Amino acid sequence: MEKIPILKMGQFLLVTIQVDLYDRLALNFEADLIQMVNKVEAKGVLIDISAVNIVDSFMGRILGNIADMTRIMDAQTVVVGMQPAVAITLVELGLPLPGVRTALNVEKGMELLHSLIGPNGKEETCENDSNAF
Repeated sequence: MEKIPILKMGQFLLVTIQVDLYDRLALNFEADLIQMVNKVEAKGVLIDISAVNIVDSFMGRILGNIADMTRIMDAQTVVVGMQPAVAITLVELGLPLPGVRTALNVEKGMELLHSLIGPNGKEETCENDSNAF
């Protein structure tokens, strides 16, 4: 069975999605990621979707669910590398992903996670809780 690799980098998890996610793979990825957040007590999750060209409403909901679940588990999620066509599609589908933080690329996403988590590993409050980058 195909799996999406989840890498641990300090207090963060890094996921690079290199394939288009079909429904079963997306559900397995969601479950695996939440289990890993719990197992390693991750404070942040960075999901790189730069190689993904198509996102349907199901995948949009999966990303939103992941952000909601990780937040409940005391971790922040940032999605990076969204292609313009993907952003347009999500908005046209009525799925602007409220609550999902985004950044242009991995570097900016890591900066955002560090700013959200703070130097002591505790979540810091942001004056502007919208997408910072």
